[in-house]
Amino acid sequence: MTLRENLESHQVRIYFGAVILGVIVALIISGTTVLEPGINPALAFMLFVTFLQVPLAELRLAFSRFRFLAALLLTNFAVLPVLVGVLVQFLPPDPIIRLGVLLVLLAPCIDYVVTFSQLGRADAKLLLAATPSLLIIQMLLLPVYLGVFLGPEAASLIKAGPFVHAFIWLIAIPLVLAVLVQVWAGKSAVGARVSSLLGLLPVPATALVLFVVVAAVVPQLGPALADTLRVMPIYVAYAVIAPLVGWGMSRLFRLEASAGRAVAFSAATRNSLVVLPLALAVPGAVPLLPAIIVTQTLVELVSELVYVRLAPKFGVNAITPSI
Repeated sequence: MTLRENLESHQVRIYFGAVILGVIVALIISGTTVLEPGINPALAFMLFVTFLQVPLAELRLAFSRFRFLAALLLTNFAVLPVLVGVLVQFLPPDPIIRLGVLLVLLAPCIDYVVTFSQLGRADAKLLLAATPSLLIIQMLLLPVYLGVFLGPEAASLIKAGPFVHAFIWLIAIPLVLAVLVQVWAGKSAVGARVSSLLGLLPVPATALVLFVVVAAVVPQLGPALADTLRVMPIYVAYAVIAPLVGWGMSRLFRLEASAGRAVAFSAATRNSLVVLPLALAVPGAVPLLPAIIVTQTLVELVSELVYVRLAPKFGVNAITPSI
């Protein structure tokens, strides 16, 4: 097993270790809030090495599997927003709390979902090829969804300037740099080696983000802790229902079992750390918004351990091919 495969197979332990270490450091060392300015640079680097793993050159593979792509996109951007809209009704009326939950649950994952889906015997290659579509569409639709679910409150919480600034510097620029490195790797042996080395870093970079966020936020949590705990039942309910919705949509579109599992994994796994910079752009976001988002990450990581055991049992007798 290669170093990259080892990192990916142990990523859940690594992420939990980073969170626990961040909590311990925050509790025993005073002044860890000074790490807060380091959140955005860490996020930008994490997103760069994450986007580098997205096979932009293989987009045609996803588009050639029309039924899979239709099931994937309809599940994530039509059916699941309805589920999220129902779930947020059980939250306190505080718009900040609802904003945090909406940001994270409306955005399908583009990174470690591929590794988990592979462990769960899903068609990880097909899902990986679809990740650029998932990223682009969620960035276009998130403001629309937030306006629908939050109404006029969305305008007061999400200022266009900071939101656009965060999108450009923490998502668009890392994405463009990742594309340039991919092009370089395709034309140069040196570029290929650099790209290969950077391919080792998504798991460590994600762990670094979790550590920095937790260490910076924990000392400020205080009264926000109770609000953070209130969102956990919503995240648990989503973790139970969403993969079943994804699997049901795959049956509706008559996908083969491995492609259906990929839709189920995508439905269940959210883009928490990718939307974190957008949350941090909200005035007064710290500490509640990042705490709400990281809480979802922790619930999700535990859920993934269940998914990879149960998913291979889904559709074991299904033989209908997808097109």
